[in-house]
Amino acid sequence: MKRLILALALSLLPGLAPAEEGREIPAYASHIAETGPQTAVFAGGCFWGVQGVFQHTKGVISATSGYAGGAAGTAQYERVSRGDTGHAEAVQVIYDPAQVSYGDLMRIFFSVAHDPTELNRQGPDVGPQYRSLIVPQTAQQEKAARSYIGELNRARVFPAAIVTQIEEDAPFYPAEAYHQNFLARHPMHPYIVQEDLPKIDALKRLFPAAFRADPVLLPLTN
Repeated sequence: MKRLILALALSLLPGLAPAEEGREIPAYASHIAETGPQTAVFAGGCFWGVQGVFQHTKGVISATSGYAGGAAGTAQYERVSRGDTGHAEAVQVIYDPAQVSYGDLMRIFFSVAHDPTELNRQGPDVGPQYRSLIVPQTAQQEKAARSYIGELNRARVFPAAIVTQIEEDAPFYPAEAYHQNFLARHPMHPYIVQEDLPKIDALKRLFPAAFRADPVLLPLTN
């Protein structure tokens, strides 16, 4: 709902320029040995932009918008938007570790996809459903996530402490079809122009070797 209100406001301000996004941060100091397709789950505010960033990342096989945490019965957009279901808008990433590592994905997540210092909000979107969250799929991922957050906090890469939560057992539920590939399908949507296209620009600018111009899209039936 918040993003729809912003879209209306921005539509009345055609001259408003998108804000600069992203910052280059140190790479994860260690490495996870993974083979074959792997799964990662990240939540960082509205899933439209997070999905778009990972769809433009080389080595990503698919990126699906959805809801992490909570119960299956309330994993619907209108219900999650109330902020009382325990879900977070999230993106499930299937990736090829031979092309992009889990550490690489975390680096992109923290530096480009969202601001990990904002608690229970991202930009104009406010509520626990927009919290910063990593859902590790393996013990190795959990160790890496906790270690990397520690490294970044000790280095004081950001002006405030990282508030990203780690929830090992949070389930993931795919979002409705109309949310999938949203950035690619609606590049001129006011919210996308203001909040999310700068993230794609930052990915290209900060990590040119990881950027793919043509996003990997989910096949949709409607």
